[in-house]
Amino acid sequence: MKKVLIDECLPRRLIRDLHHYHVSTVPQRGWAGKKDSELLELASAEFDVFVTLDSNLAFQQNVSLLSLGIVVMHVKSSRYESLQPLIPSLVSTIENSVPGTVSDIG
Repeated sequence: MKKVLIDECLPRRLIRDLHHYHVSTVPQRGWAGKKDSELLELASAEFDVFVTLDSNLAFQQNVSLLSLGIVVMHVKSSRYESLQPLIPSLVSTIENSVPGTVSDIG
């Protein structure tokens, strides 16, 4: 079962849609407010996939060195209602995520 970390910018409610996986949030782990580089280093040690809205992450970090995949959701709002239509794509993308890569949905 893949371990998925959800960024602090995403609603916690998303967890129930990802019940196929072991899911935690950045705040649950006590990592809220960490710089991206430190957060990704911590996440890479424990998780298979990191889900975020931060589309700049791939350009600001050397993702290819990470041992987890990153999924970037492109939506106009971080509200659950905006994310809900992307859930099927998110599940599929998590399932096919490759360490050291960024996958975009939305």
